[in-house]
Amino acid sequence: MEVIIVKKKLIVITALLVVSLLGGCGGSNSVQNPEKTTGTSVETTETPSGSESDETAKLEDGTYTAEFTTDNSMFRVNETCEGKGTLTVKNGEMSIHITLISKKILNLYPGLADDAAKEGAELLSPTEDTVTYSDGTTEEVYGFDVPVPALETEFDLALVGTKGKWYDHKVSVSNPVPLENDTQEKSVDTLKNGTYSMEITFEGGSGRAKILSPVTVNVKDGKAVATVEWSSPNYDYMLVDGEKYLPVNTEGNSVFEIPVLRFDEPVVVIGDTVAMSKPHEVEYTLTFHSDKIKE
Repeated sequence: MEVIIVKKKLIVITALLVVSLLGGCGGSNSVQNPEKTTGTSVETTETPSGSESDETAKLEDGTYTAEFTTDNSMFRVNETCEGKGTLTVKNGEMSIHITLISKKILNLYPGLADDAAKEGAELLSPTEDTVTYSDGTTEEVYGFDVPVPALETEFDLALVGTKGKWYDHKVSVSNPVPLENDTQEKSVDTLKNGTYSMEITFEGGSGRAKILSPVTVNVKDGKAVATVEWSSPNYDYMLVDGEKYLPVNTEGNSVFEIPVLRFDEPVVVIGDTVAMSKPHEVEYTLTFHSDKIKE
């Protein structure tokens, strides 16, 4: 039995050396593409327990930055993200938020394109992310929250664009690094039940009306709701993540109770103003700063 094990290890080592020499500086990808070499894929599937992939998969609950790699340069994260996304681990399950380069990718599907096109397939819907480039310009692009089955391992992620055709892609998530400032990147569901005061950044519109800062945030059972007050009485509803919210007051400046979807990242909201000749929806962004929170 010991002789057989030694031979297996020699076969794996030899195969990996051949792939490395043929693949050049491909990094982890050079190891993940040996399927065309007869016999190699069989040996590499016998991953010993305690290997690097097992260790990286055992992340503590929290938020990390991680590299997001795709098989096509047209499907990649925005240049402002430097090839990375925000990896969230909760109860052993992982997901990564990626910000893309445009709004041309409409949906993602964790699997193959053929399955994504079937009726009833659960598609990933986009978020609207605001990016700021090095020259100071900003742009609205799509982002997605992608389930991550394992780290350092390629998995299937199909996409559909504006032409309506699904395409297969391979992606991987690797090199997770804990965010240095846990307070700054605090997750909504890590706050204990209670009432907090939180500073926000408000952007958008003409500048004549804004949401006042700080706002009051109530947390209960892992969900946060912010009470936001406008500097104007002329807002009759708000839209957050596709849901409509009405004012909670009838006199004075317009006040709303809206969900806090996440901290420390811009969230797109819509405010409908009646200050003009007819009601008009205006797009804004709110950023809730978890490093400026007080009980």
